[in-house]
Amino acid sequence: MITLRPAAERGHADHGWLDSWHTFSFADYHDPQWMRFRTLRVLNDDVVAGGGGFDMHPHRDMEIITYVIRGALRHRDSMGNTAVMRAGDAQQMSAGTGVLHSEFNDSRTEPVRLLQTWIHPARKGVTPRYAEKSFAQAAPGRLHLIASGDGREGSLPIHQDADVWLGKFAGAETISLSLQPGRHAWVQVAEGEITLNGIPLREGDGAGVSAEPALALTARGMAQVLVFDLN
Repeated sequence: MITLRPAAERGHADHGWLDSWHTFSFADYHDPQWMRFRTLRVLNDDVVAGGGGFDMHPHRDMEIITYVIRGALRHRDSMGNTAVMRAGDAQQMSAGTGVLHSEFNDSRTEPVRLLQTWIHPARKGVTPRYAEKSFAQAAPGRLHLIASGDGREGSLPIHQDADVWLGKFAGAETISLSLQPGRHAWVQVAEGEITLNGIPLREGDGAGVSAEPALALTARGMAQVLVFDLN
């Protein structure tokens, strides 16, 4: 079963400095039919204007994964981490017992676009931690493991039985992913257009997948997708 979440039907908030689309209920946007998908609680598609950003604010007990689509994002947190994330970079932060962080556009003039995702952790009260990894040079035509519960293949480790994959396409290509029995998937199109098991998806579209043995992701040109393999 595949449940579509068209881009235009998502929640939307335009704050001037921030243009944000919410796949699931978030902040002032509430839709009881779209509270989360399995352990995936938040999936926001954010465009931050030049000079704009999120001031220092707290989080607890959430696995936060950010992927930069274009532009540059400047990070700072209460653990002492500072970084500038650029297109193709992924960032993981386990909020655990509590952490403060800020995220600002590193440019005064050019926008930055990012996908911010939150996953419920398997246990609460863990020690906060931070990590990042660049996928800017990742080869197209395959899936790259961004984050996982066991940190395999050099992926960013999270406190949940979940795999987060990045799929990149440079032309007419198909990428496949098998799903184990009882597993579910969320597919989010970050850029371009693809088909998911023959169903067309455009930029910003998402889809929840259950009771399917495999995913077949096909593109005809440049595209990027995030795939969440969830319990």
